[in-house]
Amino acid sequence: MNQAHLHMLFNHFPIIGLFFGIGILTYGIIKKQTILINTAYVIFIICMIMGKATMMTGEGAEDIVEELGISHKIIHEHEELAEGFMKVLYGLGLFSIVGLVLNKRKHPKTIYITYIVLVLSIIAAFLSKSVGTFGGEIRHTEIRENNTNDNNE
Repeated sequence: MNQAHLHMLFNHFPIIGLFFGIGILTYGIIKKQTILINTAYVIFIICMIMGKATMMTGEGAEDIVEELGISHKIIHEHEELAEGFMKVLYGLGLFSIVGLVLNKRKHPKTIYITYIVLVLSIIAAFLSKSVGTFGGEIRHTEIRENNTNDNNE
């Protein structure tokens, strides 16, 4: 198993996990169920960890696909989007940790953290679409907007 394979294994969880977390968090807010809100926080923390694992395998994956003749330009665009996405994901993970701690202490202002986490998770979900699409376009030329094979640009 090489870095490209690991990168492809890790990169799906932060994207898919965000959508599950948003659904669970929203339902938890509506039903005022702390256990559901905490579950969403844990999912977002795992998304952050898996996002970091994805970033750690990205450089090795880049080296492998560049040897296959893939354009550095498209890889670089994916990498730049991923770095921005990870900043939001780090914030989401950290606020989720704070939310867990405040919920455990039954702090009265916890709801503010919950809404911050909801907003950050929605922003992260929107960013994940671009990161995932650009990543997929690296080897799946059929999903590129111009539908051309631009190897070696």
